[in-house]
Amino acid sequence: DDDPGKDNDMQHAARMARELMGSVRKIKLASLMYERTLICVSGMQGAGKTTLGKAFAREMSLNFIDLDWFIEERFHKTVQQLFLERGEDGFRELERKMLHEVAEFEDVVVSTGGGTPCFFDNMEYMNDCGDTVFLDVEPAVLFRRLRVAKQQRPLLANKSDEELMDFICEALQKRHPFYSKAKHLFKADELEDKRQIQASVDSLRKKLNK
Repeated sequence: DDDPGKDNDMQHAARMARELMGSVRKIKLASLMYERTLICVSGMQGAGKTTLGKAFAREMSLNFIDLDWFIEERFHKTVQQLFLERGEDGFRELERKMLHEVAEFEDVVVSTGGGTPCFFDNMEYMNDCGDTVFLDVEPAVLFRRLRVAKQQRPLLANKSDEELMDFICEALQKRHPFYSKAKHLFKADELEDKRQIQASVDSLRKKLNK
């Protein structure tokens, strides 16, 4: 015999299941609507990570953090001093911790150190947390930029032109396999004036669909 009470229980259970699924969909939709923005910009010294990163952050009303500056502010020492005191292994461990810290910030563009993507699982971690952009720049352009500014960079200050070019090419060769794991490759050869910087910001917005 049919049991009306049993039918009512099944209808009630089905209704509860539909309501539960509806609630789950609403929660998922709410989480998608509030996605914090994290964009990590990597590349060689002289690639324009700070120049383009700052301009892009300003355009998008995001915060900007230079990871090296963040570390120096936190420890009241220059990156070079920290390298000398802790050795490269010690510095890279510290850098990794600071990367994880800034990646928790909301709505931020992070300019990484030139070597940051090449250690531990840093590149994979950044990819998991948000968008990653590798600023790809021709060696000749890097040479021109670094030659002008090398007195401000202690590790480059005493290098001859030939030594500087050798340094750039060797570093690019070692680091490119890590840089290339970024979600987006962006040509950043033209950042020499306000017009070029703005054009690059516009191009980067299109690439990131922002």
